[in-house]
Amino acid sequence: GGIGGAVARAFALEGAEAAKNQDWNKAVDLLKKATAMDHKYSDELSAVYQRRGYAAANEQRYGDAINDYEEALKLTPQEAPRIHEQRAAVEMKIQDYDKALADYSELIKLKPNEIKYVNYLAYIYELKNDLQNSLAENEKILKLDPNNQDAKTRKQRLEQKIAERTPLTPPPRSPTPSPAAKKKP
Repeated sequence: GGIGGAVARAFALEGAEAAKNQDWNKAVDLLKKATAMDHKYSDELSAVYQRRGYAAANEQRYGDAINDYEEALKLTPQEAPRIHEQRAAVEMKIQDYDKALADYSELIKLKPNEIKYVNYLAYIYELKNDLQNSLAENEKILKLDPNNQDAKTRKQRLEQKIAERTPLTPPPRSPTPSPAAKKKP
């Protein structure tokens, strides 16, 4: 209420107008001012951060995109699924597989039966050459969806890779007599 409320509202309206014109920096600045005065604008600020992040990613400014998603996440933790997904997509583009793994793992906590997230985990583990973990995630997919073609193909590929890595069992070496046995009394 009062003058503060009117000023916050004016900033928010101007910010919304800037967002309509895709002037993301101006929109973020104005909505930051509005949110500082009245927290009810934090949803709008988060939305603008997400849209600016998306625009930055399209312009291959991946660091900026990740920072904007970070800010959005702080403002609206209730939108975590969408924000984690957007950020993970950027992390995949820059091959920051550890961060992408963390985001997809968060997503799986929030939506355990969403196959596409588990599929990303299996995919990333395979990219990182962590074949056992990839296989483990892949099994989860096949439990949820036994006919999943991606998972079936990946399973064959992983088993093949694991087999190639596993050396054949070497024949037992002929035991070397211990020095004590050599000494004749």
